[in-house]
Amino acid sequence: MDAYDLVTRNTVEVVTDDELRTLLLQPKKTVYAGYEPSGEIHLGHLVTINKLVDLQHAGFDVIVLLADLHAFLNRKGTMEKVGELAEYNRRCFEGLGLKNVRYVLGSDLQLSRDYELLVLQLSQQITLARATRSMDEVGRQMDHPTVSQMVYPIMQMADIAMLGVDAAVGGIDQRKIHMLAREHLVNFGYKAPVCIHTPILNGLDGKKMSSSQGNYISVADSEDDIKKKCQKAFCPPEIAENPVLQIFQHHIFPKIGEITITRPEKFGGNRTFASYAELENAYGTGDVHPADLKKACGEALAEVLSPVREYIH
Repeated sequence: MDAYDLVTRNTVEVVTDDELRTLLLQPKKTVYAGYEPSGEIHLGHLVTINKLVDLQHAGFDVIVLLADLHAFLNRKGTMEKVGELAEYNRRCFEGLGLKNVRYVLGSDLQLSRDYELLVLQLSQQITLARATRSMDEVGRQMDHPTVSQMVYPIMQMADIAMLGVDAAVGGIDQRKIHMLAREHLVNFGYKAPVCIHTPILNGLDGKKMSSSQGNYISVADSEDDIKKKCQKAFCPPEIAENPVLQIFQHHIFPKIGEITITRPEKFGGNRTFASYAELENAYGTGDVHPADLKKACGEALAEVLSPVREYIH
């Protein structure tokens, strides 16, 4: 797989495609993603983590921002609590393959004079309405937003500038913030970042993945827990919005090149698939039963996540 295909696989959009192609030709290029330290690292986080691994393999230097101040501003806990979680999250990221990357604690970057001045300068250009809209999908308790949550997207823009990155990775829920960065950073002499957006996956119940709903698989879950959760997962006959198929597409096939679904001969015998497209087609035509799909998902995902379980324990 060439560098462009590797970088763009399993993404929703790239802003812009031409800029990415140009960036890939540069001998030195840097990409970052930021993570609020707010609890367990789960399959939702793993989508962007996998993308950072792809980008590293494509020749990018990778920066991971452990955004403790962002978590604090977004009502995720005290600075002491999010600081402890940041270190735990870093261990999880390393176990998931993000080694030989630069980890930056947000509060080490964001309390300098130059950083704070840039935040204030950007705040003069961005209306309250746009700041609010940019937080609609990432903010907590946005029915009654606080002033701190309006500072959040402006700080994220300043992160991109002060880290000096060429590209930013985030879920598609980060799009509005990234577009603000592309529009306004150039006004202060910084380059507009290439933005690489990944999908937001469903939780195991087919609804929005949420730590509060418990509809996720943590990367620290035991092998038995992973298999049990997959066995209970919502798995409709349809392909669209199917959380089990999403796990195969985004977490299993990028790590394991071939999947075998084991089943008795009376139910068709074992089937081996060399790509996600093959598996999706077989499931869509009814050649693979949901129960067999979920069983194979649990076994394969437990294998994919085994290195991080061993690393953090």
